[in-house]
Amino acid sequence: MASWVLSECGIRPLPQIYTRPRTGHISNSRNNHSRIRFFHSNQSKTDLKFREPIGCSKERNWALKVSAPLRVAYGEEEERGEIINRVNGVEEQPEFDPGAPPPFKLADIRAAIPKHCWVKDPWRSMSYVVRDVIVVCGLAAAAAYLNNWVVWPLYWAAQGTMFWALFVLGHDCGHGSFSNNPKLNSVVGHLLHSSILVPYHGWRISHRTHHQNHGHVENDESWHPLPERIYKNLDVVTRMLRFTVPFPMLAYPFYLWSRSPGKTGSHFDPSSDLFVPSERKNVITSTICWTAMAALLVGLSFVMGPIQMLKLYGVPYWIFVMWLDFVTYLHHHGHDDKLPWYRGKEWSYLRGGLTTLDRDYGWINNIHHDIGTHVIHHLFPQIPHYHLIEATEAAKPVLGKYYREPKGSGPLPFHLIGSLVRSLKKDHYVNDTDEIVYYQSDPQLSGSSNSK
Repeated sequence: MASWVLSECGIRPLPQIYTRPRTGHISNSRNNHSRIRFFHSNQSKTDLKFREPIGCSKERNWALKVSAPLRVAYGEEEERGEIINRVNGVEEQPEFDPGAPPPFKLADIRAAIPKHCWVKDPWRSMSYVVRDVIVVCGLAAAAAYLNNWVVWPLYWAAQGTMFWALFVLGHDCGHGSFSNNPKLNSVVGHLLHSSILVPYHGWRISHRTHHQNHGHVENDESWHPLPERIYKNLDVVTRMLRFTVPFPMLAYPFYLWSRSPGKTGSHFDPSSDLFVPSERKNVITSTICWTAMAALLVGLSFVMGPIQMLKLYGVPYWIFVMWLDFVTYLHHHGHDDKLPWYRGKEWSYLRGGLTTLDRDYGWINNIHHDIGTHVIHHLFPQIPHYHLIEATEAAKPVLGKYYREPKGSGPLPFHLIGSLVRSLKKDHYVNDTDEIVYYQSDPQLSGSSNSK
């Protein structure tokens, strides 16, 4: 649909004025219908004024370009990503377009965050490590001493959660938010991650790739959408395992070995395309540390017995894996409103980061070091975890509707299980070509007759 206006020269198309080039189509969005967008004026709603034509040209371009809605100069509402519709002089409620470029820059968010939030205190960071290690050892000793089948399930839940807390501290080491000392970060990161069978440098490098490309369909590394062509080539078993609870929550060890569908390489292989040649020694070091930990666990199984090691370490390890997959998936999926993913010129570091989500985990927030406060962490991973809440509060006025307030949790975040299940039922793939895309549903998995 094109927009037209009467002038002294007759009917002519309105000029197209874009804030930035937009290439490609927006697909599967509730906001993707072409709308007539008018200049915002302080005058009456029906008093719409347009530029006076400079002159009349005999040459007119009557071609209709419908790849994106025709737009004219916009007002404050559109600058905030809100679209004002006026039909026959009636103004509808403004709609927020999550795929629209934000009116602020990354520097604006950075400027709103207090300077002390960027300060890394290695002593404070180490205090969290000491605390968590003491709790882990204490839980294991208590469970082994009591050795009661009433105690073991409670131990597994608690210890698996503590393994996840250790991972988050190693994750801070990988980002350099643990301290300003790279050697300290590397030593602590290797000790923490190797203890829970994570190759520190292999994971650190791929996670860096995730942060640098968050929100990009092809280049993101963690829980990114599958293009339709890849999705439809998956066998039935793989689709079921990927989108049926609890199987996706057990994916992390397999991802470390073989990555996601459509990608190749291993976090243990220094020649993998995940890494550049200069990172080879780091990857080998982490793989050796991982192998040493695996050998230690095998040796302890001979000393203590495989059943005892399964109870003390094996089951908590898989609880940790479930926490990791659960939290990282919900950072990027499961919102009530669909959120965009990007390709090509539409993607930017800022726009990709603004589609991440904060989550409230109740009592678990303090245990896993506020990793649910994720939006600001994604944009500025240098901020230590103990400053994330304050930094987020300071940034909210700048972010506006691009920040999605998390739903409050009870003591335990059972409400997020529903978000996970609903997302896995409908967020299956995106189309192969458009530059702003939204998840589509496979009716065979979603149980509906039509894909959404």
